[in-house]
Amino acid sequence: MSGRHTPPRHRPLLRPGRLRAAALGVSLVTVLVPALSACGGDAASAGGGATLKWTSSYFPAHWDPVVGGSGAQFRELALVYASLTRTDESGKAVPDLAKSWEYNDKGDLITFHLRPGLKFSDGEPVDAAAVKAAIERAKKQKNSALFGDLTSIESVDARGLDAVIHLNQVDYQIPQLLGERVLQIASPKAARSPAELDQHPVGAGPFIITQIVPGTKAVLKKNPDYWDAKNIHIDSVELTSAPDASTVVSGLQTGVYNFADIDPSQADAAKKAGLDVFVQPGFNASNISLNVNKAPFDDDRVVDAVRYAIDRQEFVDKLTFGYGEVTNQPFPKGYVAYDPQSENAYAYDPVKAKKLLAEAGHKPGDIELDLVIPAEDPQAEIVQSQLAKVGITVDIKIDKNWATPFFAKDLTFSLYGTTGRDSAAQTLTAHFGPDGPLNLSSPYQPAGFETAIAKVRETPLDSPAYAKVLQAATRAGLESKALVFTYSQPNLIAKSKSVSDLPANPAHIDWTGVTIGGN
Repeated sequence: MSGRHTPPRHRPLLRPGRLRAAALGVSLVTVLVPALSACGGDAASAGGGATLKWTSSYFPAHWDPVVGGSGAQFRELALVYASLTRTDESGKAVPDLAKSWEYNDKGDLITFHLRPGLKFSDGEPVDAAAVKAAIERAKKQKNSALFGDLTSIESVDARGLDAVIHLNQVDYQIPQLLGERVLQIASPKAARSPAELDQHPVGAGPFIITQIVPGTKAVLKKNPDYWDAKNIHIDSVELTSAPDASTVVSGLQTGVYNFADIDPSQADAAKKAGLDVFVQPGFNASNISLNVNKAPFDDDRVVDAVRYAIDRQEFVDKLTFGYGEVTNQPFPKGYVAYDPQSENAYAYDPVKAKKLLAEAGHKPGDIELDLVIPAEDPQAEIVQSQLAKVGITVDIKIDKNWATPFFAKDLTFSLYGTTGRDSAAQTLTAHFGPDGPLNLSSPYQPAGFETAIAKVRETPLDSPAYAKVLQAATRAGLESKALVFTYSQPNLIAKSKSVSDLPANPAHIDWTGVTIGGN
């Protein structure tokens, strides 16, 4: 999972895929086509077709899905690339490029059957060889952000339209895993040069790139060869990198844009402007990351003191504008992986925090910590204030190259926010596993987690026992001393009323059936 940052915008820090060049700013509107006049100017382009004008805080830093597909920008990359599966409104894997799949009796081999006659936008066939190439590239390419997600896959056999995936363990999570977040499939021909693919993406998704201004703008047209083209009613897309949050609503009002992800701080203004605000369910969760391999967190009493010192409600009250909720785990309430038994663990108790620090031999002011983050963020100030109340001094350090020491596990104390995975097991492994990219304390993992997550993978998703097994793995993971979760919130999207409602697929943006201006 890649780790990219953004300037503070009152949303979870460091959601992967958020890097934006600082120089973009509000001047971005100058590269857009002029606002249209008919019906507010957001329904159609001059050529009469339905145009989506999407300004995004997650504009892709990379268009190679092996490099950029794991972070929040997978939603934008999904304009160009399709995957073996996708996620429906219930969060389950459903067919995409693969029309069906089945496991062997043991559960260590899965065969995906691809739809016949499909092509990438460069004319190359979408077949099992393309799937094999995509998986192998994701596992082996030096700058891959996906290799850690594919550890269950041993090898792939390409048999025409059948991709036979051999696993090194029983793993029934594979259909959930190989969707838009982890395996967006590029043309093998184009991917022979990953650097070229990064600038000129070639996929089999609903749209085809016709122009890219790196870091700023992408223009796309409908892909007539997309397998579900009949249900794509948008003719073209103008995707731009979002300017300052305070100007997005006015841009939507004037028709410069008709679709935008927004900060919670802008939601009320968007509603008052007559825009639709779409609350998209998701897996966003922010946490405080601790390295138990370094002092003072090599003492469990200090770790627990930090846990008890955190008042999660303050994060919600100050940062989410009514759209967030406290959480002590990486899943939202109501999701199958959320563990109700763990809900009240380590509730806010500063008195207990002070007592633990005293038991560990620390007087107020003894512990001084550098909280290293990539950019200014209000979360850091909340952490600083709350820990000061129990006698821990926190200095906020900004390191623009934060990602390097974080993923090298060299930091002691930091913040992170994640968008999760469609596979709950993979979300847990990323946070709590010994090689998890979001586990700052690698190779540490909590006792019992390895056994619990193996049981999840061995349990079919349609088993009556699945929810219980999955929640037990969440409970085991939350014994980790490496993370203190704080709050979660959904994704917020503001759109012109000319853009019809979207499917409420968790964390995904699905353009199936969406119309613009009644088109």
